Amino acid sequence: MKMEFKKLEIKQEGSWLKRKLALPHTRKTLIYMLIGAIGALIYYYFAEDKAFTEFTFGEIIKTMAFGVFLGFFVTNSPCARGRC
Repeated sequence: MKMEFKKLEIKQEGSWLKRKLALPHTRKTLIYMLIGAIGALIYYYFAEDKAFTEFTFGEIIKTMAFGVFLGFFVTNSPCARGRC
């Protein structure tokens, strides 16, 4: 008796980005990164007494990048994941 098998093809639903954004941890990380960027910009605006002077584009990018890093670190550090 010869057994025959059908090939099972499983396709993943949606693109890689769409599947990643559906994960709760990814959404939490993106939200914290956005909050960090906005918070760092607000801090820079008030702490550096730049309220009445002009910002340069480079300063804004550096400040927001630092805030994004802090937001990413808060959600992905070992202690945040319960491994410390």
